[in-house]
Amino acid sequence: MDAYYRYNFQNPREAPYNNYTSFTNTHNSFELGMISAKAEHTIGKVGMVADLGFGRRAEEFSYNDSNTRFAIKQLFVTYSPTAKIKLTAGSWATHIGYESVDPYLNRNYSMSYMFSYGPFFHTGLKADFTVSDKTTLMVGVANPTDLKSASGMPKMGIAQLATGTKDDKLKAYFNYQGGNLNDSLRLHQADVVLTFAASSKFSLSYNGTVQTRQSKSESSWSNVHSWWGSALYANLDPVSWFGLTLRSEYMGDKKAVIGFDGGVFETTLSSNIRVNNLTIIPEFRVDSGNRDPRLFTNRGGIAKKTTESVLVAAVYKF
Repeated sequence: MDAYYRYNFQNPREAPYNNYTSFTNTHNSFELGMISAKAEHTIGKVGMVADLGFGRRAEEFSYNDSNTRFAIKQLFVTYSPTAKIKLTAGSWATHIGYESVDPYLNRNYSMSYMFSYGPFFHTGLKADFTVSDKTTLMVGVANPTDLKSASGMPKMGIAQLATGTKDDKLKAYFNYQGGNLNDSLRLHQADVVLTFAASSKFSLSYNGTVQTRQSKSESSWSNVHSWWGSALYANLDPVSWFGLTLRSEYMGDKKAVIGFDGGVFETTLSSNIRVNNLTIIPEFRVDSGNRDPRLFTNRGGIAKKTTESVLVAAVYKF
């Protein structure tokens, strides 16, 4: 489970309270995030995963469905005909990007722009192949992004190539999704995640993504536009019970593909204070937009280029 309190220093009056990323669109309010319960079972060559969420975070994750305060985050079955091949059918969290809907898997509590405007999950069929001890390949076909039901709609292709060094200090993930979202909109997204463990106390991670969209005019495809993002995560754990993560991200959207009409830069410093199964996350975040009119506002409705926020979150997992 998770809960948080967020305060924006511009003290805005209206939603989204100077927050344009997922799950923390509040101000000066104590908020419940999500309760999750996950069940897994494997017998022989077959298995299943049921991952359920209840709360506002789950509702935003399943934004295309109705009445989703109680949501199916993941639900899939697997079959492994050989030790090197696994088939999966159902709905699962996306392979694209570095961050996760589950807060215990993130060191920052607030989300990046790349996570918020990329895919959340896929529903379809995929195959995972073990190429070598350190390399795997995934290919699949799925409904359009974030749709659990898509009768009569086109399907999209997904893929991932994952590899790493022999000592596992450097790992790389090359991710893709692409195809028609509907009869008049086509999407392609390429994404890369790199992780480097310099030591047991210090590591770096990088996420870069570019998404292109193409619309159909009468009988031909035209108007290719794109948005892109790049983020670096620096993680320091001087002792077992305390850690720091600094995230620096830039998201470019000059053609207003996702509505920003410009670029946004954010820097987030989070600490992780661990007490048994509980992690307390104090966080300070600065967002700055270079569009005109300016993206953020203060309590008087005056546009601002930059905004600052603090939050404190509690995450419990067992």
